[in-house]
Amino acid sequence: MSWKGRLNAALSRASGGYELRRPPSAPGSRRRRRARGGDRLLKAPVFVLCSVRSGSTLLRVLLDSHSQVCAPHELHLRDMSVRVRGRYAKRSLTEAGLEPRLLEYLLWDRVLHRELQASGKSVLVNKTPSDVLISGRILECWPDARFIFLLRHPLAIARSRQRARPQDSAERNLAMVLRYAQAVEEARRQLPGLTVRYEDLAADPAAETRRACAFLGLKWEAQMLDYGRFDHGRFRPGLGDWSDNIRSGKVRSPSPPPPPEAVPPELRPIAAAWGYIPLDVQQTLLP
Repeated sequence: MSWKGRLNAALSRASGGYELRRPPSAPGSRRRRRARGGDRLLKAPVFVLCSVRSGSTLLRVLLDSHSQVCAPHELHLRDMSVRVRGRYAKRSLTEAGLEPRLLEYLLWDRVLHRELQASGKSVLVNKTPSDVLISGRILECWPDARFIFLLRHPLAIARSRQRARPQDSAERNLAMVLRYAQAVEEARRQLPGLTVRYEDLAADPAAETRRACAFLGLKWEAQMLDYGRFDHGRFRPGLGDWSDNIRSGKVRSPSPPPPPEAVPPELRPIAAAWGYIPLDVQQTLLP
């Protein structure tokens, strides 16, 4: 059985029959709507595609500490929409080639460009976990978009999310982790980009931020490691991580990885796909 089949089987068991399928907005599944010249203010924006509770806020503040990188708090593009009221307005905008989807793209572009302009920097890095669920639309909006894929051990993600949302059942928690994890893996298989592991970032932030800067075409700056010196906005729910760890201004060493046998069966396929279960152990754990 393929990794996707194993992942969907695990998700089906965890969520009572729910399966993940490629959304209509996946890259290449829709005819791209072309923007007119001047429709996009942002040039080559960067998007961090990741699961929830994957350490993306740490990556954000490290990058945001660079003199040329603007990495704002979570902006939730997926939940921004445009509604046109009245048939005359609809007719007028259609005549201008601005259907609601394209209007939303103008809004997205303006919101992100506004953040970049206010920062006085040159590179926009957007990190919101739900972006991975609309990676196709992001590429449709910005054909020159660049991507950083952030991975973390799936069991560590599940444990972190359960602590953050104790009201969720264990089954729902696993289903949500699997939903985001599969979307990340789909994006990695379809889009070019840089893969960063949270564990490597926390263990050696200098090496990983050097890799990120090389990918962005920027010179590395040592000040990135001292992110507590800079203003990254408020740390609160809805904007990113709000834990004491991120507020400390210091990069904390990662916890030791859980042993392969501790990984729930539902998470083993994606853990194996991401290299967190060694090859010699996979055959004994995977169905």
